[in-house]
Amino acid sequence: MAETGSVQSPPRRDRSRLERFTLLALAVVLAYTIVAYVLLPKLWSHYEHQEGLASLSMVTRTAQGIPGDPINIGLVGDNKDVLCAMQAAGWYPADPVTLRSSIEIVGSVVLNRPYRAAPVSNLYYLDRREDLVFEKPAGKSADHRHHARFWKVFDAGEENRPVWLGAATFDRSVGVSHYTGAFTHHIAADIDAERKLIAADLEAAAMVEAKYQVTGIGPTLTGRNGGGDPYYTDGEVWILRLVESCHAQTGPAAVLPSPPATEAKDQIWHDIADALGK
Repeated sequence: MAETGSVQSPPRRDRSRLERFTLLALAVVLAYTIVAYVLLPKLWSHYEHQEGLASLSMVTRTAQGIPGDPINIGLVGDNKDVLCAMQAAGWYPADPVTLRSSIEIVGSVVLNRPYRAAPVSNLYYLDRREDLVFEKPAGKSADHRHHARFWKVFDAGEENRPVWLGAATFDRSVGVSHYTGAFTHHIAADIDAERKLIAADLEAAAMVEAKYQVTGIGPTLTGRNGGGDPYYTDGEVWILRLVESCHAQTGPAAVLPSPPATEAKDQIWHDIADALGK
C-alpha cells in the first residue's frame, strides 16, 4: 500500500520570523494610531487666547444633520462692530431666503446679472441657523461669490466682548448636492483662502485691532461639506478682534503668537497646500 503523506508544519524558524513580523506590524499600527490621533492633535490644540472655545464643535451641519462647512474664522465685537467692519471691507449682508429672493437668485444665475445681496442657504451650529451672513461678489452673477456665515457663541469672551465663529467658503458654481440631489452652490476646495481673504479685506479697511489662531477641526486633506464637495484646510480658526464703533485702526493689526508646535505644523501644511494648488 502507498504510504499516506502527512502535512508538514512550518519550521520553527519560519514561525518565529512570522510572529516577529506580525508583532512589529501591530506595534507600527499602534504607534501610528497613538501619534496621529492622540499625541499630535493634543500637541496642536490651543485655545490660550480664547479658552472658552475649547469645548465647542468646529463643524456646522445641514438641516438634515449632515456635517457642513467647517468653522474657519471668528470675529470679536458687538453686532454693530461686525456689521460696520464687514461693510467697510466690501462685504454685503445677504438677503434672507424668501420666495422673492429665491426667484431673484435664479434670475441672477440664468441671466448672468448682478445680485450682491443674494440669499445663502441655512447651516446650523450650536443647534441654530446662522445669525449673520455676508458675501462678496466674484463675477457678474450669484453663481460665483465669496460668503461667510457667523454665529454668536459668547456674549463676553476673553476680551469681555462678544465672540462670533464663522464658516467662510467660495461658491464656484451652481449644481446639485452629491448627497441629496437638491440644487446648491458647489464650493472651492481651498477654504483657507477664504479665511485669508476676509482677514485681508478687514485689515485693509483698518477694522482689525489684533488677530490670533485657535484650533478648529485640525489638518484635513479629504474633507467633505454638506453638499459632498471636497475641501482641505490647515484646521486653524483665525480670530479677528475688530475695532470698536468703526474707529479705524491707525497701525497694523497686532498678531498674537501661536504655540511653536502649531506654527511648525502650519509651515508644513502651507507647503502641502501649495503643492495641492499647483
